[in-house]
Amino acid sequence: MTYLLKSLSLLLGVLFCTLNAEAQRKHSFEIKNGEFMYDQKPVRIISGEMHYARIPHEYWKHRMQMLKAMGLNTVATYVFWNLHEPEPDKWDFSGDKNLREFIKTAQEEGLHVILRVGPYACAEWEFGGYPWWLQNVKGLELRRDNEQFLHYTNLYIKRLYQEVKDLLITNGGPIIMVQVENEFGSYVSQRKDIPLEEHRRYNAKIKDQLVNAGFNTTFFTSDGTWLFQGGAINGILPTANGEGNVNNLKKAVNEYNNGKGPYMVAEFYPGWLSHWAEPFPSIDASSIARKAEEYLKNGVSFNLYMAHGGTNFGFSSGANYDKKHDIQPDLTSYDYDAPISEAGWTTPKYDSLRAVIGKQVKYKLPAVPAAKPVISIPSIKLTQVADVLSFLEKGKKVESSTPLTFEQLNQGYGYVLYTRHFNQPINGTLDISGLRDFAVVYVNGEKVGELNRCNNQYTMDIDIPFNSTLEILVENMGRINYGTEIVNNKKGIIAPVKINDTEMEGDWTMYQLPMNEAIDLTKLAKTDVYENNATNGKQLAGRPLLYDGTFNLDETGDTFIDMSHWGKGIIFINGHHIGRYWNVGPQQTLFIPGVWLKKGMNRILIFEQLNNSPETQVSTLKAPILKELKIKK
Repeated sequence: MTYLLKSLSLLLGVLFCTLNAEAQRKHSFEIKNGEFMYDQKPVRIISGEMHYARIPHEYWKHRMQMLKAMGLNTVATYVFWNLHEPEPDKWDFSGDKNLREFIKTAQEEGLHVILRVGPYACAEWEFGGYPWWLQNVKGLELRRDNEQFLHYTNLYIKRLYQEVKDLLITNGGPIIMVQVENEFGSYVSQRKDIPLEEHRRYNAKIKDQLVNAGFNTTFFTSDGTWLFQGGAINGILPTANGEGNVNNLKKAVNEYNNGKGPYMVAEFYPGWLSHWAEPFPSIDASSIARKAEEYLKNGVSFNLYMAHGGTNFGFSSGANYDKKHDIQPDLTSYDYDAPISEAGWTTPKYDSLRAVIGKQVKYKLPAVPAAKPVISIPSIKLTQVADVLSFLEKGKKVESSTPLTFEQLNQGYGYVLYTRHFNQPINGTLDISGLRDFAVVYVNGEKVGELNRCNNQYTMDIDIPFNSTLEILVENMGRINYGTEIVNNKKGIIAPVKINDTEMEGDWTMYQLPMNEAIDLTKLAKTDVYENNATNGKQLAGRPLLYDGTFNLDETGDTFIDMSHWGKGIIFINGHHIGRYWNVGPQQTLFIPGVWLKKGMNRILIFEQLNNSPETQVSTLKAPILKELKIKK
């Protein structure tokens, strides 16, 4: 028996060493003779975009198995600089931010990795991935050949290299390609005030920073084919975003790549991004399948953006800009109408792509992994409420002659309460043209209106009696992540507040509510927390409240909290910030990953800003509501 055990142990040891050696065996990847070459053999990249920070790390393996079962051989991800450096020189690569673990998981699942390091990401992500505090650096200009900006991008790139250097294919890892900058051609086309020579100089310096840091694998750029002039870099493969015409793609790449390929659509859109107060976009599954088949038959590699979108947890969602709406904040859900849904489910689009890819590749597709368990919770009682205005105005304050921005207050996200006392009565038109982005306005604690940058709604009638206080609760709804307005991303109140065209200077007081973690109601004064929510919640109608409750579970699973009867706010589940809700739609539910729930007691905290119709309970569903638009802009 002892002999058999020793023999088995030795055999297992040899097997483990063999498998480990195979995993560590270096492979090669290069561009040669107009082809992508893996281990000296031509290969097509069939990739899907999936962002580590939008998926709980416990689900990474499952989602990658789903990519592989769809027929993909590569996973692509952006790196979000602001996720990893929330404060200058304070780095975080832990938990859901563990980029190394994400890449290693991909390698274990047999997937190549495309790393899109930026430093600009876009991605409907807050500030396009830039840390908000860059705006506080004197003399810094974003996305330019600017000494201060390039100083910080260089620090970021060097620090990132330390995380991934052994994961590059040249060092035995799965990272086959690294992107230089991102969609820079579109920015060049919009910033005509900057000479083209400077744009090109900046782009080349980002490439040099990557090389000097140690990145020694294949580089590429990514732009619309009509924007290659501004975004392409000599000696680096240009790839296309959104190009549906194969002939146009090949012609554009040939022009910038010595008359030959390879040809790749780096962002092939099976879905599209979605904003609050706008219809949820949908793209037909059959049209996506036909286009994928066309690419494959014509030797075109592609990256599905997104293959699996996930969720904008916390305050990570960004915003777009247009003159009509000023700002278009993105939903918490990043479902993207992708082949794999927000909760990791297959869709008709997934099935269609799997069928098409399966016919075009030589390898056998693995079975589709089962979906994660789903539960519903019929009723979660909300037993306590806390009066936000009351406890804020008893706390730490900052005083100034004019309202200060979030950045001046050294606050990145969340909310700020601005107050000003009036000894004399005043009435007329309140004008907060510098509002960034959403405000609820109170006089002596009574709600008198809302202002909303999304609708260009900056003015309202106001009547402030003798010896009264004006209170303005301002929410940052996400910094702009695309276009020229990315350089104008201060939050809070960024210009003087006016009443009847007169600037209201003097005696402004700011109270900060960053909500970077759940507030413990037991640490608030007893006079601010009310145990009988059914009675006191109604008495406090119109005031911003924190709702607190607990619920017990016998089993855990993914679920969707139904906020269709609420107003506007954010939710924490067991300390996890699951994102923003807003009853305008189209999103009416928030995704709660089952791994953030536990058997036994769980806690929920809801910050409700509007509180027009106070609630005493909330429930969850087994399926999301993402297409119920109640109010249009």
